[in-house]
Amino acid sequence: MARLLIVDDESDVRDFAANFFRKRKIEVTTVSSGEEAVLLVDKLNPDLILLDIKMTGIDGIETLRQIRQKDKDVKIIMVTGRKPDEENAFEKCSQLGVTNYVHKPLELNELEKIVLKEL
Repeated sequence: MARLLIVDDESDVRDFAANFFRKRKIEVTTVSSGEEAVLLVDKLNPDLILLDIKMTGIDGIETLRQIRQKDKDVKIIMVTGRKPDEENAFEKCSQLGVTNYVHKPLELNELEKIVLKEL
């Protein structure tokens, strides 16, 4: 079974995406902060991480940096409500080996296509 880690500080987004993927027989773990994600990544060994860029505490880009120090190969999809050029977020993420991007509000068909392609 594929393992998906969802990292988002908005509980409704986490629950919405988690329920959606559990119905597709994907093992889902959710955390509400980058700090939790960094701590869990070794233990969970996820196949894919959905990582929100804008979070309280350490943001998605810093979380991404720290995860990459532990695991260079895990596939990571950034979830963003930002415009692509805002604060060079996409450029920074691309340099850190991001697989893809999904925009909020989450569009389930788009999300499913992107995630299932990566898994």
